[in-house]
This record gives sequence, C-alpha cells and structure tokens, in this order.
Amino acid sequence: MKLRLSIPFFCFVAWSHAAAPVYDVKAYGATGSGKTADTASINRAIDAASAAGGGTVYFPAGTFVSGSIHLKSNVGLYLDHGAVIEASADPQAYDAAEPNQWDKFQDYGHSHWRNSLMWGEGVENVSILGQGLINGKALTREADQRIGNKAISLKLSRNVTIRDISMLLCGHFAILATGVDNLTIDNIKIDTNRDGIDVDASHNVRISNVSVNSPWDDAIVLKASYGLGFFRDTTNVTITNCFVSGYDMGTLLDGTYRRTAPQAPDKGGPTGRIKLGTESSGGFKNITISNCVFEFSRGLALETVDGGDLEDVAISNITMRDVTNSPIFLRLGGRMRSPEGTPIGHIRRVNISDVVVYNADRHFSSLITGVPGHDIEDVKLNNIRILYQGGGAREQAAINPPESETEYPEPRRFGEMPAYGFFIRHVAGIEFHNVEIGYVQQDFRPPFVLNSVRQAEFDNVRGQHAADLPSFMLNAVEDFATWHCRAIPDTHLEKAERKTL
Repeated sequence: MKLRLSIPFFCFVAWSHAAAPVYDVKAYGATGSGKTADTASINRAIDAASAAGGGTVYFPAGTFVSGSIHLKSNVGLYLDHGAVIEASADPQAYDAAEPNQWDKFQDYGHSHWRNSLMWGEGVENVSILGQGLINGKALTREADQRIGNKAISLKLSRNVTIRDISMLLCGHFAILATGVDNLTIDNIKIDTNRDGIDVDASHNVRISNVSVNSPWDDAIVLKASYGLGFFRDTTNVTITNCFVSGYDMGTLLDGTYRRTAPQAPDKGGPTGRIKLGTESSGGFKNITISNCVFEFSRGLALETVDGGDLEDVAISNITMRDVTNSPIFLRLGGRMRSPEGTPIGHIRRVNISDVVVYNADRHFSSLITGVPGHDIEDVKLNNIRILYQGGGAREQAAINPPESETEYPEPRRFGEMPAYGFFIRHVAGIEFHNVEIGYVQQDFRPPFVLNSVRQAEFDNVRGQHAADLPSFMLNAVEDFATWHCRAIPDTHLEKAERKTL
C-alpha cells in the first residue's frame, strides 16, 4: 500500500522537493494502540518499501509495540511527533542472537546483533529520523541474557543516518554500530540504563549535538573489538557539541536531572563518560573530540589494552563538573583479549587542550600510565584547569599503585593515588603547557608524581600544594625540564632516581 503525501510533508521527512512514496505502518495493519503487537505490520511496511527500491516508512502519533524490526537498504524510518516505538515485553518477539565463533574475545553484547529491537546487517543508505521516541523499557540491560538487549544494532553496513529521535531505557546498548562506515548520529537524546552509543570497528563517523545520560555505563564510546572475526580499526571519527551525564535514569528526558539513585554497579559512582576502549583488539586513529560538556559523570578515558594502536587523537574545548573519577585517564595495558600472538599496542600522538574541570573526586587523580616495557608516547596537554575536591592524607603520598596491567582498565583498579593531580607512569614524551591544578579542601599529596618517565616538559604549570610539600615527586625519571613554573626555578635534570621539586 503505497501512499503519497503532500509535498511540504515529504520535504520535511525526506529532505526532497518532490513528492515520493511514503509507507504508513498503519496502512499495513499496525494499530499504534500500545497494546497490540505491531511487529509484523512494521516489517511488512519495510518489505514493501524495499521491494519498490526504497522509501520512507512512516510512524504517525501512537505507541507501536514491537519486537525485532528488520532494517533494509534504501529504507528510512520516520517517527513523527507523538510516535513511540516501544520494545515488546515478549522475549519471543526478538530474533535470536546469532552464533559467533569469536565471542570469547569481547563481551557478549559486542558479539551479537540480531537480538535487538531494530537491526540491520549488510545494509546501506538507511536512516532513522524524526521527533518520536524509541522506548526500550522491556529490553534487558544485561549482556548475558538471550533476549532483546539493544535498541538499534547495525553490522557491516554503510551510509547510515540517525537524527533527531529520543531514546529511553534501551537495554545494554541504545545504539551499537559494528563495522559501519559513513555513519552520522546527530541531534538525538538518549536516557538509558547501560551504554548510550557504541561505535565499533567503524570508519568515517560523525557524532554531533547529542545528549546522553547513562548513569550505569558509558555514554559515548568508541571500540575496536574482534567481534567481526578480524582486526578492524575505528578511524576518522568526530565527536562534537555533545553532553554526557550520570543523572538518575529518565531524568534527562523529563528535565528533572535528579542525582538520588545508587551508584553504578562497579561501585565507581555514576558513569556517563566519553571513552575510547575497552574493547581494543583493533586500534583508534584520527579521532577528534571537541566542544563537549560532562556533568556528574566520569571523565575522559582513552584506553587500549587488547593490542590495538591508539594514535593521532585531538581533544579540545571540554568542560566537566562533579567528576566522579579521573578527569583524564590514558591507559595502555596488557589485558590482551585477542587472538594468541597479538602484541601489546601503543598510545601515541595525543593532544588534549582547553579543558576546565570543577569538583573532581578526591579518590582519583588524572592517570596517564602504560605498563613496564610499553610506554605511552608523545602526549601534549595544553591550557588545562582542574579543581579537585582535595582531602587526601599525607601518608598516601608514599603509595606505589599496582601495575594492574592485565586487569580491566578502570581508575579505581589502581586504588588510592600518591598524587592528587596527575599520576604519570611508563610514559616517553609528555608535555604540559599552561596547566593549573588545585583543590577545594587541603590535600597533603603533591600535585604531580612521575614514575618511570622519559622526556617530560612542564611549561607555565602551577600545582597548589601545602607549604611543606613539593610540586613534583620524581622516581626513575630521565630528561625532565620545567620552565616558568611558579616557586620552582627553571630546571633540567638528565636523570632523577628519587627527587622532589
């Protein structure tokens, strides 16, 4: 049943100046009553559009209860104002998770795509648009259950656009895109109970103007898993003009922004951050993150622990308030959940600039740490201001945090920090320019601790500290220099086994 709508309406839906076929799901039997399952009707409308060579499947106002919706090439979905696609509470309404012989190399959720509210594999020229809502309240948030656990899932696809919609309580992933090239996610709002947006092993991705509230997991995360059965980097990605938070679930969309719910399951406070990793069999290259706001969430995390190379990353114009773990966390590790023989990867050529942080949790300094024999390389931090809560004890300055090189990369795994500001270990080539850190409450730890570091430069760097404490504690540091640092003369040390400044 092919419908033709007026030119003005279709211009709005399909960005065209000419009328074109639109497939109204109600014309294919959908009720939109919120009581009757509309899965078959929705898929019939998609099949009709696909058979005609493409078109827009239209959801008018109403609540359309559905199980697995099959996305197809050259077919877009448009959710009008008042339209809701609601995940069915019937586990049989979802397609079964497909087998994956490589699932031991990544979490269950990254190994399966079809157990989703909407999924497409090998599709192209697909869009999900409109002012409507995807309500995934019946999707499970656990990755190990064999029922619907994702709202939108795409695999080995290209030319995909997701724009303007809102998403609520979307299970383990609101959006999972694996091996999806030319992906645009723009102007959407996600308020969910696990991950917001996961982009995995994908090329040429644009994420912009997005708000994600995800108190129990990551908000926007890039990954490079082995879920496809081969190594594939995530490359050429921009994340810009985005907001991430860890408010109570549902309170971003309803505008109450509450902070009363229990902390995330891993006892690390609300999540809601922007992250590269943890799945990192492949690498991350040519990534920019800019003009983003973090509030009541964890900080920025760049992690590669399974063999991938993280290279050429530029991060700028970031503000954070009420940060619940490390504001800046760079981790090169050796978890190595990858095929046997995969070598430890690299982190190199990372620029972080123009960052302002207020009220960062006192239990977590910023961490930049590799592992013995594998240094993080060539990191530059410019124009950074961080104000921590403070309150650290004097005896904490003597702590030597565990290497934890094979563990899951999370700041809390390192325990209490000897520095309140930056703990830097196994790094070769790091520069700080115009960096200022301080605390609200007196802290009896130094602002900077460096262990096993080569080629470290600090220019116009200020770190608040108690009168009897140093700014820097150096252990096994080579080629260390300071310029224009308050209360510290310009210094160059060829080697410092144990020294304070």
